[in-house]
Amino acid sequence: MRALARKGKSAVVRLYRGYNRRKVQQAPPPSTRQVRILLLHAHGMGGTIRTVFNLAGYLAREHDVEIVSVLKEAEEPFFPIDPRVKFRFLDDRLRPSPDPLRAVLSKMPSRIIPKEESAYHRFNLWTDLKLARYIRSLDSGVLIATRPGLNLAIAQLALPSVITIGQEHVALRTQAEAIQDLIKWRYRRLDALVTLTKADLRDYRETLPKKPKKLIRIPNAVPPMTGDVAKLDAKVAIAIGRMTRIKGFHRLITAWQTVAAAHPDWKLRIFGAGPQEEVLAQQIVEAGLEGKVELPGPTSDVGAELEKASIFVLSSRHEGFPMTILEAMAKGLAIVSFNSPHGPREMISDEVDGLLVKPRTNANLAASIIRVIEDERLRRDLAARALETAHGYDVDAVGQKWDALLAELLARRTGTYVRPERPSAETPSPEAPPAPAPQAEVSPEEASR
Repeated sequence: MRALARKGKSAVVRLYRGYNRRKVQQAPPPSTRQVRILLLHAHGMGGTIRTVFNLAGYLAREHDVEIVSVLKEAEEPFFPIDPRVKFRFLDDRLRPSPDPLRAVLSKMPSRIIPKEESAYHRFNLWTDLKLARYIRSLDSGVLIATRPGLNLAIAQLALPSVITIGQEHVALRTQAEAIQDLIKWRYRRLDALVTLTKADLRDYRETLPKKPKKLIRIPNAVPPMTGDVAKLDAKVAIAIGRMTRIKGFHRLITAWQTVAAAHPDWKLRIFGAGPQEEVLAQQIVEAGLEGKVELPGPTSDVGAELEKASIFVLSSRHEGFPMTILEAMAKGLAIVSFNSPHGPREMISDEVDGLLVKPRTNANLAASIIRVIEDERLRRDLAARALETAHGYDVDAVGQKWDALLAELLARRTGTYVRPERPSAETPSPEAPPAPAPQAEVSPEEASR
C-alpha cells in the first residue's frame, strides 16, 4: 500500500510540474510593470499596513500597483493611500455571501497557513481557496508578500514565471520553531527576501541552508505626515501601538507611576486599540493615574499627535523595525526606548539621537524618562539629532533601493544581470548578494514540509 501511495504521489508531482511548465511557456515575458502586494487586511491600522501603503505609493510612480488584501473588514482604509494604487479583496467579510460552499469552508481551519502563524485564526479553508486561486492566476509581474504565512504561500504556490519577494516585518528569532523550519525549506524558492534590519539579515544568512536569489535589507521609509516638527514645549510623552501584551504598555504605565510622582505636571498619552485596552484602562485606575495617563484610542493622523508631544517612549518587548520610532524622529521628538537588537538598537545611537534602556526594567525606563524631562538641553539635543537621523530614511532614498532590487530581479530573469565585483578584504560589504540559487519548482510533496 505504501509503495502504491508513493507512486500515486509521484504521479501527482509529475502532473503538477508539467502543468507549471506549460503555464510558464504560455506566460508573457518577465516584467516588473505590474506589482501586487499581499496583505492580511488592508483596511486595518497596523504598522505593516502603514509601511506597505507608503511603499505602494512610491512604486505607483513607475509601476501599476495593486494591494491585494486577504480580508475586507472595514469599508475604508484607516490610513491615507495614493489614489494611483488599486485594491483587491479576496474575502469580503462585510457582505456575507449566500454561497453554500463559502458557508461550509469558512468553518474549517486553514491548511495553507501554519497553525503557529500569529494570524492563523484569521484564515480558514475559504480564504485558502481564494488565496490559492489568486496566486495561481498570476503568470507574470511581481508578487510581494508581507508576513510569514503569506510569504510561505507564494513560495509554495506561485508560478516560476512570477517574480516573488518575501518581506519580513518580524525578526526570524521571534518566530515559532515550526515556522522557522518551513522558512528554511520554502524561502529558497523566492526570488528575493527583504528584511528590515541588519541583525535579521544576518540571522537569515546564517539560518537558511539554501538562499533565495537575493537576500537584502531595505528599511522602511518615513511616511508622509501632517504638520511641522514638535516645539518640545508640551509636557507630554507619547506612545503609539496596538494594545497587545508584546507592546509592553503595562510596563510603561507602571514606570509612569514613578514619573508622575516626580513630575505630576507631565502627561502620558498612549494611542492605539487592541485586546489589552480594558486591562490597561483598569491598571491606570488602580495605579491612581487618572488624568495623568490617557488612552485616546487609535489615530489616523499620527503626525498631528506627535507634534503635540516632547518625548516618545517605546516599551515593546521586541520589535522588527518600529515605524513609530521613525515617525517620532521625523517629528523631532526625544526618544526613550527599550533596547532591542532587531530594531531600536539599529535605529537609535544611544545618548546621541535617543536613549536605549535595558529591556523589561520598569525602574530604568522611568529613570530615563525623568532624565529627559529634567534635562532640557539633553531633550533638545536628542530631538535635533533624531531629526537628522530621520533624513536617512526619506521615502525617495529608500524607494531607490526597491527600484534597484526590482531592476536586478528582472535582469536575472532576462539573463542580462551582471554580478558586481566582489569588494576587497579591506572594505567588506555586509549586504553583498549571495550566489544565485537555481529556481526551484514547487510540488505538493515539498509543500508538506
